[in-house]
Amino acid sequence: MKINTRMFGEIEIDEEKIINFDLGIIGFDFLKKFTLIHDEDEEDNSVIWLQSLDEPAFAMPVMNPLLAMDNYNPSVEDELFKNIGETDGDIIVFVTLTVPDKIENMTVNLRAPIIINPKTRKGCQIIVEETEYLVKYPVYEALKANKQKGGE
Repeated sequence: MKINTRMFGEIEIDEEKIINFDLGIIGFDFLKKFTLIHDEDEEDNSVIWLQSLDEPAFAMPVMNPLLAMDNYNPSVEDELFKNIGETDGDIIVFVTLTVPDKIENMTVNLRAPIIINPKTRKGCQIIVEETEYLVKYPVYEALKANKQKGGE
């Protein structure tokens, strides 16, 4: 399948790489089909793009929450995962990244992670109740520290 994206130009997507979000994502419930894109030339792929296949102009930067907060482990009701199928504990978790004009002010949303079941290729976005997980959690310093660790 070929799609023409705003950020990456024309790309070919293998059907096996399509992730279905039956309920969409928060604020974009009409977008149902996505894929994950990363820069293959980049050594550091801490930022990945959740690219909509329904709206080629829509791509959202996401990242592994453990890069921002190494003890990220919210309590979540199993009921919230029912629409992505049996996971057997095998899930991929991302948080959305917001990058303002001043990169030092970038944040991640730890309150609304994106959960993907790689077996069923279904995803959902959930709301975490715990208040210690912020909607705008500063991440610049953590990413900088992780990059320095990797370069040692």
